[in-house]
Amino acid sequence: MMKFIKDENGQGMLEYVLIIALVVIAVVGVVLGVRSYLKNKDLANQLNNMESNATA
Repeated sequence: MMKFIKDENGQGMLEYVLIIALVVIAVVGVVLGVRSYLKNKDLANQLNNMESNATA
């Protein structure tokens, strides 16, 4: 059993999988944040346009 615990075969692959998983999580977070920001920015532009049309 100790031989199995001390065996480091496959450790490198696990490290790469963890790094890729963290990168994917970060990318998803950025995409969701940017999407939310752009959605709110579009709403603000629409409100500004409505205000401009109402005063004209």
